[in-house]
Order: sequence, then C-alpha cells, then structure tokens
Amino acid sequence: MLSIVPTPIGNLKDITLRALETLKDADAVFCEDTRRTLNLLNHFGLQKKLFRYNEHDERSVAGAMAWLRSGKSAALVTDGGSPCISDPGRKLVALARQTGIKVTVLPGPSAVIAAAAGSGLPADSFIFLGFLPRSRGKIVKALTAAFTLNKTVILFESPFRLKKFLAMAREEFGPGLTAIVAREISKIYEEWTGGLIDETIAKIDAAGEVKGEVVLLLRPPAAKEEEEEGAGPDPMAGLP
Repeated sequence: MLSIVPTPIGNLKDITLRALETLKDADAVFCEDTRRTLNLLNHFGLQKKLFRYNEHDERSVAGAMAWLRSGKSAALVTDGGSPCISDPGRKLVALARQTGIKVTVLPGPSAVIAAAAGSGLPADSFIFLGFLPRSRGKIVKALTAAFTLNKTVILFESPFRLKKFLAMAREEFGPGLTAIVAREISKIYEEWTGGLIDETIAKIDAAGEVKGEVVLLLRPPAAKEEEEEGAGPDPMAGLP
C-alpha cells in the first residue's frame, strides 16, 4: 500500500495524528530529501527506512514500484505540504493505481489552501498554477488564460524573482490587478502583504530583501468589479 502523507510546511505542530501513525506503521518512507525527512522523523522519535524518490529518475520510480509490488507498504512525503501538488509523487501514484496497488491519501498541511483561506479573496473556486515557466511570454499566456475565468489565481514564486514578477504583472495587466503576497506561512515570520498591485509593489520594495517561501495570489480587475456588485468587505483592509 502507498500512503500519501502531507507534512508541515513550517510549524512541526501542524502534523496530524494520522500522519504520525501512518509514518510509524509504514515499512519505508519515500521522500524528496532524506536529510529533511530524517529531521522530521527524529523530532517525533520515529526510526524508518528512508528512500530518496526522484520523479525524474526512471530507476528511482522503478525501485519504488518494486518495493510496493513486493507487498511492502510505503509512506510518500515531500519536504513540506502535500506530495503531488507542485511536488513529486504523481507518477508513482498513477503507476500504483494502474497496477492495482492500494493508494490512500491523508489530508493535511497545504500552502495553497492556507493562502486561499488567509487572503480574504474569494476562494469558493480558484485557479492554482503552481510554479510558472521562466519565460515572460509563457507567464503572460498562462495568466491571461487564467484571468479570463475571473477567479482568484494562486501560484508559487521564488523570493528572488518576486519583485521582477510583480513589476511584469503590473506592466502586462495594469493597476487594477490585486496582488497579495503570503510569505512564510505557519512560520515565526509569517507575513501577509497586499492591495492593488502598485500598493503591493511599494510595500514589498520598502521591506527590502524578500526571504522565505512565497505564495502569490492575484485577482484580475474584471473579477473585482463582479465582487463590487455584491458589495462585500474589502479583503485588503488591515493588511500591512
């Protein structure tokens, strides 16, 4: 059996009792980085056989499948959050299901869901784009397509590229774009910054160097106009 086990995205207290139980009972743990996972297991007093799982290495995938076919169980984890969501695991899950191996998934920590819930933006439905390509043309194409649905758009961005990304988004989509930056969610220095994109850029620039994990939420002007027809509360009120 293969168990998909989300792990904390920052605060180790966010791990679930079921996740700890699954890790304890598994015959092995397939992980993204053995050092990171070893630290997690040591923190909770667990000793397990660890295998580094590399989605892009056919030998790694084959080795994981051979383990599962032998009748042994495994817990699949990444460095933080849920496997398969902008993280390794999809290929292994698909192969396991195709070959009749039982797959079970645990709910748990997710930067995407935390950002959607904490942003104040409409999240009854939203679009998650993960990490976008580096090419400006491909970024604009992806965002343009997403914005046509008038939904909140959530994506991951490197702290080193955030300022450049925001400047590009302002140039391409104008001052009516709403942008909220959620940084270091669940960690000591968790920070939320947002407003119309010019405000967000000014606040990010004033703060200096951007550090840590970043989730970016965007809301196109057309979607904001639809919200105003319903006259709901301003999601940016109170953000620094």
